[in-house]
Amino acid sequence: MSYQVIARKYRPQRFSEVVGQEHVTQTLSNAINSNRIAHAYLFVGPRGTGKTTIARIFAKCLNCTGGPKADFPDDDPKANEITEGRSMDVLEIDGASNRGIEEIRELRETVKYAPAGSKYKIYIIDEVHMLTKEAFNALLKTLEEPPEHVKFMFATTEPEKVLPTILSRCQRFDLRRIPSGLIVKHLGEIAAKEGVQIDDAALYAIARGAEGGMRDAESTLDQLISFCGNKIQESDVLSMFGLAARAQLLALATNILSGDASAALRELNELARNGKDLSRLLSDLLGHFRNLMIFQFSKGDLALLDISEAEANTLAQQAQEISGDAITRIMEVLADAEGRLRDAASKKIFLEISLLKAIEARNAVSIDSVLKKLNEIRGNGGGAPSGPAPAAPRASAPTPQRSASPVAHQAAEKSFSPAAVSFIKAEAAVSTTPATSSAPVALATGSAAAVLDEPLPAALAEPDQNGSNELEGIWSQLVEAVGRVSPFMKTYLLESHPVAMNRSVFTIGFDPEFKDHLSLVDTAKNRTILETKIREMGHRDMSIRFVQSEAPAGRVRVAAPVESPPEVEFSAPSPRTNGSNGANGHAPAAASAQVAAPKFSKEDFKNDPLIKKALEIFKGTIVEVRA
Repeated sequence: MSYQVIARKYRPQRFSEVVGQEHVTQTLSNAINSNRIAHAYLFVGPRGTGKTTIARIFAKCLNCTGGPKADFPDDDPKANEITEGRSMDVLEIDGASNRGIEEIRELRETVKYAPAGSKYKIYIIDEVHMLTKEAFNALLKTLEEPPEHVKFMFATTEPEKVLPTILSRCQRFDLRRIPSGLIVKHLGEIAAKEGVQIDDAALYAIARGAEGGMRDAESTLDQLISFCGNKIQESDVLSMFGLAARAQLLALATNILSGDASAALRELNELARNGKDLSRLLSDLLGHFRNLMIFQFSKGDLALLDISEAEANTLAQQAQEISGDAITRIMEVLADAEGRLRDAASKKIFLEISLLKAIEARNAVSIDSVLKKLNEIRGNGGGAPSGPAPAAPRASAPTPQRSASPVAHQAAEKSFSPAAVSFIKAEAAVSTTPATSSAPVALATGSAAAVLDEPLPAALAEPDQNGSNELEGIWSQLVEAVGRVSPFMKTYLLESHPVAMNRSVFTIGFDPEFKDHLSLVDTAKNRTILETKIREMGHRDMSIRFVQSEAPAGRVRVAAPVESPPEVEFSAPSPRTNGSNGANGHAPAAASAQVAAPKFSKEDFKNDPLIKKALEIFKGTIVEVRA
């Protein structure tokens, strides 16, 4: 007798021999025993999981001597005819070769004839999704109401390509990938029968490469026997598949978890030098971290994992060294890399970068966590001052001040929490104020800050004949209202000032310094927001106009109250020259006050208890950034 490959030689011949598909074989056995046999069946699943094999066994159960029976003797002549492909009443059709409407018309003619010597005439159509739409439609009526002696059995790996009208006429059985443990056990039995010595590590490597397909695993074992003879080791399997050894994969994962970038790159370089498949390596690495995540969140439930005992011990050790959030961040990096690796010009370089990103992600801390921790420190005393502080004094005649750029504000709003955005805006306003400028300083309260354009109080300015203070009051309310809707738009309004307001038009001006912002803010969306808010304030039928205009000399920005006010120095009122304001030449009722920049000591900042505590917790350092 000619040589038979292992996949055919050890093909299951009865339901009890099928591996890993008990949910299908048990259902079919019960249907036979209870005489509830349908007229059409559809077997769906990945390659090599037993679709056609189960269809043949089911056909033998239906047409065996004295059948239908869920089991039959090994020497049953009718069952052996089906096994050897000699049965006139069991026809196996290749859907890829007989996919046209003519072949289906011929099938419709043959179903009318009674079986030659069995109880049923059975049609097994493999890869049924290859049939054309016209062929499917021609089969519909026959499939729905076939003669009593006809049974249809379909098999496919792509059920989404089968017409819904066909699916609705069949009983569907979904076959799953076979677990690695069952593949290892089955291959071990075959190796014993063939007289081959193979260690467990090699069997697990075969199962890992087969990806749940028993036929692939059996074909690999057959090839390894030809390659190695009667003794097979793990290194032989790894060499054939281009896989990394399980120990190497675990070592690489351990290097990522420990943050050892140097060791991780050396391990990757060794694997690449030995010709390992980098795409498969990344897939296996992602699968390992998936197992680690499941192991940690399920509190060590091995029923959810398809792993060996040695790997389970490794997962137990690694789960104690990392948090669930860190595993999730690492998996996000690796999953993104897996999707982009196939398009990379240099897979090795791309994978090196991905490993470094995964190590960084393991140690990353979200900005919300930072703010929460800082608030906890502040609440526990941490050296930070508490309680409200008096309002910062207001100043006159400010030097024009540029706030943080719109691009920076937009990036901050996308990357940080709302509290952090407000804090960053306030810090930007403070850092951009020159030390010698008389411009006011924006100060933070807690984690949020506000920088508003407001009219001067009566103590520092007096209203003129045009009612500028009334206009400033309306402007201040408008900026506040817009800021609640669009913080990003508010950053632009802080650089502008009200010019005029009549019954129908509110004019907003930008200093020549900020003229390039006119095109950014003067949009239909922004005008709609402004018009809506000013109407809500009681000014109906009001439209918005933007112009380039210099701000009045006596207009300033006023900061919100802060917890710890900076040291402020006021200059003595300076009288104006004669003729500058009326006939008597006297200064206004309130002289302008100048606000000095807050005194800042780098050493005091470094020695602040709150700063020290934050640096200790987040392992940070202080750096000086200059514009």
